[in-house]
Amino acid sequence: MAKRFSIWRILKWAFLGLLALLAIGVALNWNMIMRFRTGGLKVYETTPPTLPANITRPAILVFSKTNGFRHDEPIRDANALFAKIANEKGWGHYQTENGAVFSPELLSKFDAVVFNNTSGDNFNDAQKAAFKSWLDQGGGFVGIHASGGDFGYLWDWHPKTLIGAQFTGHPMNPQFQDARVVIEDANHPATKGLPAELKRKDEWYAFDKSVRGLPGFRVLATLDEDSYPNKKMNITFSSKDLAMGKDHPIVWTHCIGKGRIFYSAMGHLKEAYAEPAYIQMLTGATIWALKLEGDDCGEKAKPVESKTP
Repeated sequence: MAKRFSIWRILKWAFLGLLALLAIGVALNWNMIMRFRTGGLKVYETTPPTLPANITRPAILVFSKTNGFRHDEPIRDANALFAKIANEKGWGHYQTENGAVFSPELLSKFDAVVFNNTSGDNFNDAQKAAFKSWLDQGGGFVGIHASGGDFGYLWDWHPKTLIGAQFTGHPMNPQFQDARVVIEDANHPATKGLPAELKRKDEWYAFDKSVRGLPGFRVLATLDEDSYPNKKMNITFSSKDLAMGKDHPIVWTHCIGKGRIFYSAMGHLKEAYAEPAYIQMLTGATIWALKLEGDDCGEKAKPVESKTP
């Protein structure tokens, strides 16, 4: 009897120990757990940053707030790259993760915004309205990788209108694969002068549809799915097939009102921001977003309708 009691006592304390370790793990990783939930964190700044008194025009605002998954290393390297590009070009430049910079007054000081691997829903209602109005009136947008890579958004306008397609996942095991990117349109400032194809390693995003054929959308580069072996998400208890087939856009543009929108699904690895071809693409994209080169959107492109404010 004493022996049986001793075994149960050991098992009880072992179970309690496991619960304690689990609780500690949850506590230490609570921020990450919240980031992985649909919508992620709910952090909305209301006090804006203090901008420099005089910002040279044209000017870019580089925004890297993450209420969802955070890509630390690529965010740092991309921030450094855009600072370098702006300095070399003589553009005004400001970097922040404070969503309160998205007000009519402060946005009016910038000609384009760069969403540097942003994630989650980052704005309150007033900030959303200010951003949409600024774009419609002619602001430019350059979105990189994670800025279009959340499984769900509380603000449907983001995937449906700003990006144009909903992210569905990326392969795992391996997560990063060498693949062939075909430059489909070499007449855009973001792609002119690039080779006909790029062979590079990345985390390859898939979407619920191709943006080709949507009003005003222009596909600049596509992903050759035959060039990389794994197109499965390989999540627990399933192996979701992410293949989009022959038409897998990976870089595209469109317009919202008079605003120019560029999105590249590439750029997870920090090494991307040292690749000459990708640097050239992002530089050209920003030049286009600033309306320094390329066709003007004018009234030709009609954005996809959204019911959300």
